Amino acid sequence: MANSAVYNAIPVVRATGIGGTTLSAFHEALVAVDLGHYNLVRLSSVIPPRTGVDTEGRVDVPVGQWGDKMYCVYAVQTATEPGEQAWAGIGWVQRLDGKGGLFVEHEGTSENFVRTAILTSLADLVAGREDEYAAPEFVMHGAECVDKPVCSLVIAPYEAATWAGAR
Repeated sequence: MANSAVYNAIPVVRATGIGGTTLSAFHEALVAVDLGHYNLVRLSSVIPPRTGVDTEGRVDVPVGQWGDKMYCVYAVQTATEPGEQAWAGIGWVQRLDGKGGLFVEHEGTSENFVRTAILTSLADLVAGREDEYAAPEFVMHGAECVDKPVCSLVIAPYEAATWAGAR
């Protein structure tokens, strides 16, 4: 970011899960990125001010306890028929002044569809805004169903939080 220091970063991680059902495949994908023990709270897609996005694994997934809330943005797609593909992706743009950014999340049955949807959504979200934004970035993940349901997951976990009175 050009004019402001980054104090926090949100990791963006991806995984594939395979299971007997689409739900268990989704759970296995969450377990693969150490998020299988949280209650997910899906956020709208605003990146807070002075917060970067990490896709290189420099920032760990937030840590909490079993059953905590995990605030996150995610894209998830499942496939159940052999040969069917599942693609998920998250894209983002950051304001150049360091005052935040925007995530978008898309799912589909082809890499091209998801990439196009991400880039189109980001272009639409910043069109006509006075703020200046960096070039779009994105993370995508795909998997193909072989014989059991498969899940592709891309998730940006913001933070874990306890339930009031839970400790």
